[in-house]
Amino acid sequence: MLSNHASRASTPDFMPVVPGLWVLRDVFVNLYYAAVAPAQPPGPWVLIDAGLPGSAGKVQQHAEAVFGPTPPVAILLTHGHFDHVSALPGLLEAWPDVPVYAHPLELPYLTGRSSYPPPDPTVGGGAMAYLSFLYPKKPLDLGPRVQALPADHTVPGLPGWRWLHTPGHTFGHVSFFQEDDRVLVAGDAFTTVVGESGLATFTQKQRVHGPPAYFTPDWDAARDSVERLAGLAPEVAATGHGIAMHGPALREQLLQLARQFDKLARPKIGRYAHTPATADATGVRSVPPPVLSPWVKGLLVAGALAGVAAWVVRSPKKKSPAAWSPRVQNPNRYAERTWRQRMEN
Repeated sequence: MLSNHASRASTPDFMPVVPGLWVLRDVFVNLYYAAVAPAQPPGPWVLIDAGLPGSAGKVQQHAEAVFGPTPPVAILLTHGHFDHVSALPGLLEAWPDVPVYAHPLELPYLTGRSSYPPPDPTVGGGAMAYLSFLYPKKPLDLGPRVQALPADHTVPGLPGWRWLHTPGHTFGHVSFFQEDDRVLVAGDAFTTVVGESGLATFTQKQRVHGPPAYFTPDWDAARDSVERLAGLAPEVAATGHGIAMHGPALREQLLQLARQFDKLARPKIGRYAHTPATADATGVRSVPPPVLSPWVKGLLVAGALAGVAAWVVRSPKKKSPAAWSPRVQNPNRYAERTWRQRMEN
């Protein structure tokens, strides 16, 4: 039963979202199992995204619990960030005939040809953002196992679904939409948790929120994507981070995010806040220089002032010439000697 007041404490890591769609929460990121024919499980199925490093066994275990030992018809990727693809090497070894699909602009980061733009730890104001400089950056190389999604926007293995190009968080980010029941698998185009916050990520408190800021290199495109998804008026949104939301509360919050995106989601200051990274079919083409946030600048200024103060305190004080120079003579010395000589004579 979907709720808009759920949390990590009230939800299991693996559970159904709607009939025919299940979610696995892999620590802080979600991946999804979709039945090809929801009314006839276990049947054929599709995996959407692939989780964190070391999670291949867990992904397979939950798949077998629902669908038996049958591998998926396909693996669909919303995008290629490390938290959405890192179980793929193990999964593809276990499922040697399963194809992987992604947007054409995402292929350079899945075939080892390009790394994503660097994260920006200065935006978002939370532990997940501050730690982003530590996250894996090396591109995955799936070789010929990964191919482009069909140009006609159909979804391999999922009749009745279509994919939408929703760039911003990455250049080739996509979302998947099931028309009949208005079910949206949004990826990280938007989330249902404040993903920059370590506390919110731990509690999983629900709230429609923008894409994870520290990994978003094009905010104009991200805004356009949220507006497009809000226009779908989804009944259910299953996102890459956070617990699925539904109904009027979902639509109202998503519409508010779309209308006030620059205020609610876009950083005021940041590496990509006003200048996006650029890319083409070969990978990243340009990246703006890093921008120091005010608190970083404040720390640097404070450190510089502290250094100057320490130098001043440690510097030896110069003594006045009269106190140390042996060449300075007493001006009365010779007059005193002459007076004594006269007295002796």
